Amino acid sequence: MSDDLYRELILDHYRHPSNFGHLKDATGKYRDSNSNCGDVIQMEVRVKDGKIDDVMFTGVGCAVCIASASLLTENVKGKTVEKALEMGEPDVLGLLGLKSITPERGKCAMLPLKVLKMSLLQGQKQA
Repeated sequence: MSDDLYRELILDHYRHPSNFGHLKDATGKYRDSNSNCGDVIQMEVRVKDGKIDDVMFTGVGCAVCIASASLLTENVKGKTVEKALEMGEPDVLGLLGLKSITPERGKCAMLPLKVLKMSLLQGQKQA
């Protein structure tokens, strides 16, 4: 896929993010920010039988951060909590269609995964 198509994917998810909003009956919720860019993301997850039943996010941020959150929420629905907790930077970059990213933008891209993992761990503590 060309760089232009990847840019279009990021911009499309930035303009029209999937799973944006609040989740009723969330089993875990976490919020964090990236002070370098001003990104703020909150994720709410509902886990049933060890799998991510639903996940939604709210927040404000740059195109990379919002697109990352949108694509990540699409990708993890139905996955086991264990698989989601194993995800790392290569997975996020793959969702965004990027081979590499600057360290500054890397923080933007990785914030949603950090928040997702913390919301899953918070849900496990409450269970």
